Amino acid sequence: MMHAIASTRAVGAPRRVREPRAGSDRARRFNRRATIARCAPPSSTADVPSERFGSLVKETLREMETDEEFQTARRRLKEEGQAALTKEERARRRRALDGLDVPHFDEFIVQNGADPLVRKPTTILQVNIGLYCNQACSHCHVESSPLRTSEVMSKEVADRIVELIDAADGSIGTLDITGGAPELMEQFRPLVIAARARGVDVIDRCNLTVLYEPGQEDLPQFLAENGVQVVASLPCYSESNTDAQRGRGVFQRSIQALKDLNSVGYGVEGTGLTLDLMYNPGGAFLPPAQANLEAAYRSELGDTYGIDFTRLITLTNMPIKRFADELHKTSKTEEYMKLLIENFNPAAANGVMCRDLVSVSWDGKMYDCDFNQQLDLPMPREKGDGGDGPLTVFDVDALSRLTGRRLAVDNHCFGCTAGAGSSCSGATA
Repeated sequence: MMHAIASTRAVGAPRRVREPRAGSDRARRFNRRATIARCAPPSSTADVPSERFGSLVKETLREMETDEEFQTARRRLKEEGQAALTKEERARRRRALDGLDVPHFDEFIVQNGADPLVRKPTTILQVNIGLYCNQACSHCHVESSPLRTSEVMSKEVADRIVELIDAADGSIGTLDITGGAPELMEQFRPLVIAARARGVDVIDRCNLTVLYEPGQEDLPQFLAENGVQVVASLPCYSESNTDAQRGRGVFQRSIQALKDLNSVGYGVEGTGLTLDLMYNPGGAFLPPAQANLEAAYRSELGDTYGIDFTRLITLTNMPIKRFADELHKTSKTEEYMKLLIENFNPAAANGVMCRDLVSVSWDGKMYDCDFNQQLDLPMPREKGDGGDGPLTVFDVDALSRLTGRRLAVDNHCFGCTAGAGSSCSGATA
């Protein structure tokens, strides 16, 4: 289904758990430090003309072909299916919790001072419009890559999303578009234009390197003209750490992309164009304090590269998908789950994003959050919904029908309630 991808794309510190064993490239990617000081100083990377970059797809595919763990995961996915792998992943987390006498997540948070997990009126509609990406990052909970060419949103689903925004009578304040690399999807620009025409804020979750994919030369201007808020992933301000987690050559492209976004006003005070950076740890530890890390990013990126940005968002690594595989391979699942539970914060639990966010997958299924979406843990149907199977955007006439429902949760949710909390908008407490 290559036709479904936009024709413009190319074809083709809280307590730290002990360090993992040395070994494969993926193990080294996993073996990053928790504290700000141990994020290595920025390299002296010189400016590289953006026209010299070209597509990252071929380089990503080469790295995937030589990465044994990627190949193993791909083979198992084909042979066993996603449902079986997700069930196995959940069982590992459950076994890790057995010795800690921890009840189910929704019981645990109430017992420890948080409010029951009930859905509030929806204010954020988050849509994953496709899993195709020009990168294949080691921390990616979506497991995106250039190989994910079939899981892309159709015009029918995108049009239905716009209809639900209209039916919300202004209560949907934000359309949060993610992927994959969402900008490479055919429905990205139509969704942006439709939402902005209705006065809805739009967030683009951008990997930065997408700016240099063929056909994306005008992307900064398009985003700026439509007032799109950019949330860009930059896991460290050092070249070695960033490339270890996200792939060879990503850091140079990312730095130039930030400069290109600055050049059209993003992150520049007074322009109204928001450029947020997103940090996630490169290993089995919680993020440092968001404010402290932001100060370090601002100093290093500003002093070394002259880059401006609006704010830094920290995101805790969820014990799912590729990161869960790393935890298992390095025998750290139990320690990481214990870390999350010991740092449980009731205020963070009260601020979890799933209370007022609806997550929609590329095929129109509805979930309480993006993490549930990747685990295929959909919103449960309730009496009166009719039909069977997961709820979809075609099963509801308005998102207000979802208010008051209990949220679908499981043991991975401890990742959102540890320390200062974690959400797609950063710390929650």
